[in-house]
Amino acid sequence: MRFSSIYKISFLLFLFLTFGFSAQIKNPVKFKFTVNELGNNQYEAVLNATLESGWHIYSRDLPEDTGIPTEYIVSGKNIELIGKFQEVGKKHEEFSEAFGGTIIYYSNSAGFKQKFKLKDGTKPGEVVAEITYQTCDDRVCLAPNTLEFTQKITPKGVSEDAVVPTEEIKDSVKTTETAVEDPAKGEIVVTETSKLDPKQLKITSIDFKKPLTDCGTKTIEASENYYTYLFLGFIGGLIALLTPCVFPMIPLTVSFFTKGNKNKAKGKRDALIYGFFILIIFVLLSLPFHLIDGIAGNVFNEISTSVWLNVVFFIIFIFFAGSFFGYYDITLPSSIANKSSKAEEAGGIIGIFFMALTLVIVSFSCTGPILGSLLGSAVTGSTNVPMLLTFALAGFGFAWAIVFGLLALFPQALQSLPKSGGWMNTVKVVLGFVELALALKFLSKADLVSKTFLIKRELFIAIWIVIAIGLALYLFGLIRFPHDDKKPKISWTRKILGALGIGFVIYLIQGLIPAERPKLQLLSGILPPLNVSYFHDEEDGILGMKPEHDFFNAIELAKKENKPILVDFTGYGCENCRKMEEFVWSEPDILPILQNDIVLASLYVDDKEELPEDQKTKIDLGDGQVKRVKTIGDRWSLFQQVNFNNNSQPHYVLITPDGKVINTPVSGYMPKEDFKKFLECGVNYYKNKK
Repeated sequence: MRFSSIYKISFLLFLFLTFGFSAQIKNPVKFKFTVNELGNNQYEAVLNATLESGWHIYSRDLPEDTGIPTEYIVSGKNIELIGKFQEVGKKHEEFSEAFGGTIIYYSNSAGFKQKFKLKDGTKPGEVVAEITYQTCDDRVCLAPNTLEFTQKITPKGVSEDAVVPTEEIKDSVKTTETAVEDPAKGEIVVTETSKLDPKQLKITSIDFKKPLTDCGTKTIEASENYYTYLFLGFIGGLIALLTPCVFPMIPLTVSFFTKGNKNKAKGKRDALIYGFFILIIFVLLSLPFHLIDGIAGNVFNEISTSVWLNVVFFIIFIFFAGSFFGYYDITLPSSIANKSSKAEEAGGIIGIFFMALTLVIVSFSCTGPILGSLLGSAVTGSTNVPMLLTFALAGFGFAWAIVFGLLALFPQALQSLPKSGGWMNTVKVVLGFVELALALKFLSKADLVSKTFLIKRELFIAIWIVIAIGLALYLFGLIRFPHDDKKPKISWTRKILGALGIGFVIYLIQGLIPAERPKLQLLSGILPPLNVSYFHDEEDGILGMKPEHDFFNAIELAKKENKPILVDFTGYGCENCRKMEEFVWSEPDILPILQNDIVLASLYVDDKEELPEDQKTKIDLGDGQVKRVKTIGDRWSLFQQVNFNNNSQPHYVLITPDGKVINTPVSGYMPKEDFKKFLECGVNYYKNKK
């Protein structure tokens, strides 16, 4: 993905964060590639696109900053281009309010043509056409995509036997193996193997559905804990109610329904409807993530693995923290609140809905950062972002709905609510410190994915210690922020929280001391990995182990040592992977098995390092479409999907040196007993059979 695309996605995410998709990929455009002979040693590479109704593809003449223009590049062997490529079809032009400019696009169909000739008309050639494009409808735009099409050119009078494969094809067909391309399945299958090809993705010996043994185990699949996010959203909603943007409005709003209405029963009913609408509005905030399912998979994967987008999240959370500290307010345009407020005059059910909407809008300066934290947590640690966000936002809205609803039913409880005061600003400032701590998490993830490893584990802990000390000093009244009272009264609640902050500092300090066993397990998955440390080198591995990061090297090592392979599909940005390593792998009855009885192959699916040229390859998606595998992460991500029909991390598979699955693979964070049972099952089977 080019930088401009990342920038646009970053901006989109910022909007979702501040206003705060199933991942099935849509494919509304089909391509057909042909090469037409024009005579006189001239040819034409034609790529025709057929689009589903309602979808369009942009022209190459698209004005800057109004979308992704289509690029059509033709190259190849023994090829010389004639002029520039031409677009064919009915162009449409219209003004776009979203882009603030005129967009140019094709609907239903479009064609792209490039003339060329053979440099030597007595020899065959090969033409390679690459198109980069974006498709949109009137509701969503899909992520930009790049496809490649290849066709050999044999001039008349030249034998087809004279066609020589490209160097890339030569390299992929070794003398020690036979490779057969299966376009229908979109994969390359090894039929005879004496040495595995590092480009190979599909290994025919691997059949995870028919393991050698089950050892009485059942499939342990990763599952999203929706109710955890529902609970976190509920807690976030309760905290937001205590902020100065919301808390003073509680008695005013409840009194409006219970006292301002002569019919008390109707007033209570309207208050309950008001609370229900609040819940609905917050749930609706997650709707865009379900609707934009065409780009969801790409966007959320990009967030989780992109250096740039994690840096963007870091900046956004710092921005949120500054708002909570009181240096500025994050507000929506006043026109939005004014329009919503005017709509309240409609009265009845519609008026109540717009009253709820007005509350959500005017309280945005306090709720926006909290909602943004929920979004950031979900999109970087989940495989089903839309549903998690729906549950989180439902929990958030439910907290508000239940408070307003209960107070409407029991208005006498209003008397027991604490009075508004400086304590509400204290809540905001505490949240500001929390935002600072969360911001560092995203910067650390960017550091890990980029492999710079500048933010060592100890540095991360030291920064958190500074933040925790700052929080404690604030709670004890030793430092102040713009909206604090000049002479704040330090309540016992603040003193107790300040003492807890000091206790957290003491807990963190132990993480700065080298030890054989992992410490700070409560923060496992948040802190950098154990081997990203001033006391260890990244090359030293983890827990005394040096895993292989290449499946094929692990196969060779396993043959030499006569051990099974534990394939660990992991990621630099995978929190559950870190938790498994620190909570489970380090256990005294697990670690010896990993150190002595298996060959560990940790395959990082989010590694952005480019593959060596001789290991880059392409996957045939059928219909003449080809997908490039350019990075280490590309390779292992597709390797996992092709061989195990799984794309979650962590994902563990025990394999024999000859490439056969021993027992049922397991996924996700799991109790030590389950992982131990999985390991012992496979290892003992292999020992008994070898």
